[in-house]
Amino acid sequence: MFHSPEYCKTLSLKLSEVLEVVGVNEEIVMKRRRMFVFMESLETILYRSCGGNETAYHFGSQSEGTTTIGLTSDVDTVIVDYDYDVIQDWAEWKQNKINKINLLMIQDENTIPGYCFLQRFRSDEPLFETNIPDENYIRYSKRRVLLRNMFLTTFPLENIERHGPSNAMSGNDGYCDSDIVFAFPCNSRLQSTSQFLERPGAMTWLSPESIRYAASCDCFVVATYPELEWRISTSLAERCLMFNLNITQLQCYVLMKITLKSFFNSVKKNALSSFMCKTVLLHCIENTEQQIWKKENIFTCLSYCLLELHTHVQNGNCPHFIISENNLMAGTFTAEEKRDVLQKICDTIQSDGRFLLRISVDNISKRIQVKLSTIVHVAYNIATSLEIHEVCSSGLLINLMKGIRERILFLFNKLSNEHICNLKQIILKLTYYSVHGSRLEQLASSCLAPFLCSTLGLIMASSSIGQNNPVQNEALKWLTLGLNSDVTSGRLELASMFYCVGIMDRAEFILKQTEIRYNSTVVEPVCGCWSHPWTSRSAEFKKKCSEESENSFNSIASLCVRFLKSEVNCVPRELRYEMMRSTRDDMPQRRLNEREWMNYAIVDSLPYLYFLQYKTYSHLQSHQDQQRALSNLMEVILTGRNFGHRETALNLLGQCMEQEDKPREALQCYMFSLQQRERNNAAKFHICNLVRKYVSNM
Repeated sequence: MFHSPEYCKTLSLKLSEVLEVVGVNEEIVMKRRRMFVFMESLETILYRSCGGNETAYHFGSQSEGTTTIGLTSDVDTVIVDYDYDVIQDWAEWKQNKINKINLLMIQDENTIPGYCFLQRFRSDEPLFETNIPDENYIRYSKRRVLLRNMFLTTFPLENIERHGPSNAMSGNDGYCDSDIVFAFPCNSRLQSTSQFLERPGAMTWLSPESIRYAASCDCFVVATYPELEWRISTSLAERCLMFNLNITQLQCYVLMKITLKSFFNSVKKNALSSFMCKTVLLHCIENTEQQIWKKENIFTCLSYCLLELHTHVQNGNCPHFIISENNLMAGTFTAEEKRDVLQKICDTIQSDGRFLLRISVDNISKRIQVKLSTIVHVAYNIATSLEIHEVCSSGLLINLMKGIRERILFLFNKLSNEHICNLKQIILKLTYYSVHGSRLEQLASSCLAPFLCSTLGLIMASSSIGQNNPVQNEALKWLTLGLNSDVTSGRLELASMFYCVGIMDRAEFILKQTEIRYNSTVVEPVCGCWSHPWTSRSAEFKKKCSEESENSFNSIASLCVRFLKSEVNCVPRELRYEMMRSTRDDMPQRRLNEREWMNYAIVDSLPYLYFLQYKTYSHLQSHQDQQRALSNLMEVILTGRNFGHRETALNLLGQCMEQEDKPREALQCYMFSLQQRERNNAAKFHICNLVRKYVSNM
């Protein structure tokens, strides 16, 4: 079967070249993996620095590197709470530490393979809890008190929306969405994992290190439906397997998913999942010789995988690769749907590759035609390998920045109003990780700490200003430590503080330096607050992203500037209105991912830079520089791309127009602002104030 005809070898080599071009190559695969492992460290270190015991994991195609731009894969995020310990045997019970809860994994005639119930132990001795501790538990029988999985819905994450037992976080900037689930660790080795490692095929393609890791890594129990049922997840071991695949095997998996998306799921949406494709691929790899998985055989390998998929659909059984008793296809198809899917798989296999010429995802069909064409002038307007590399690199970096901003907002929302001491403790913990942590923990700490330092400095400075005291040197030191959080936001926060205390020469100096740093051909605005319309990033920005390391964002990206209510005295009067943007009728209109950041004053960096310059030069009585700043503010509002808070910039411009004694232009700004955001917009207050002034002067 694997002695391919010459045309199959030619097609396979061309197909492999096409997949490399669209991003399934070793460089992009490794970049995706590094980025998502780094994001795991970043999120985990923030949870731990806040006193939590959670660990974040990113699974699925994005973190494996097995996706393309056209597949638009999401991110599967699992947050594991290590305050719980799931055990499989009474002998594994341990005397509980503070807040540590032992749960017994129960698998009996009432649970299907791969699923379990969780029964709570007492904390003082290895006996089952007989009383119901709280509403998170339910009495299942006289002897059993089981944990309900519904209480995980109360986990304090922002920007999320419930989708069954998981939460969905919308991706901004056209990049990846995120499915978030919550889980508990099971530190004891599953019997199914032991059986998998003892299978003859496991030893032929896994390294000794991978076998040891798969044997020792945690599995998880993940919330699902119904409310007492928990799914056993072996995602860490599965990721280890995927990281052991060669590039041809990864390309074959991606090609399976593209084929699935293009043809098979038209019968029943998502009936055949990417996870089923992955499972089929792993079974095929286990049952074949490793030397078969080469570039010149990729089309034949794909055909073999499709035949294997056909067998699983026909039998109505796709066994989980590790937990083989778990049938992934149980109850998936009706008889009619099954017949249609089998026919589509047969048609695809028997087409001798012609189905590839009908795949529109990532322009696969056009790219193959170009590769196979003997006519030189055949060409299409499709992205080159370099362009795709740059788009992937910039997308990864933007997702990282959004992740940092979301985690920082999560922290601020979690802390109480009196949180200076808490912030100091968190920064100290990050400092500890930056010295004594792993390489990834050190990088994560260096990314997070500047944002927290700026916030701590602003809170301290705002407190001093509110008490009519000079700003303390300690506050200035913290603000200085936050200058390099990104290109602009830390510097603009410091300049804003100097403006509010009347030290205009210092504010002017910082603003000039910030303007120089903001090279508009390279630097791009990034806002992770909400899903706003976006346009393509600049060519220089994408080029820089592809050339530099993943944590180099502080030199090429500009986050929006954010002020908490506890920083209000460091905020110009014109921007404070944004903290009161909502009327009573507006509040219910906030979306899930808007409910917290709308309580802050948030503005895109570049408009705020020119607004602050306008106000500073006004106080310095430098009319020419003031008018230049006003012109720049108007221009960036009209022509600037990818701003997330254009309505706020228009509100600031309107107030500048009021200062210029141009009420008509000011009103136009406020009306344009309302076109950008109809509800929860401070423009309503500005219009009322403008009308009041006009009426009082009549």
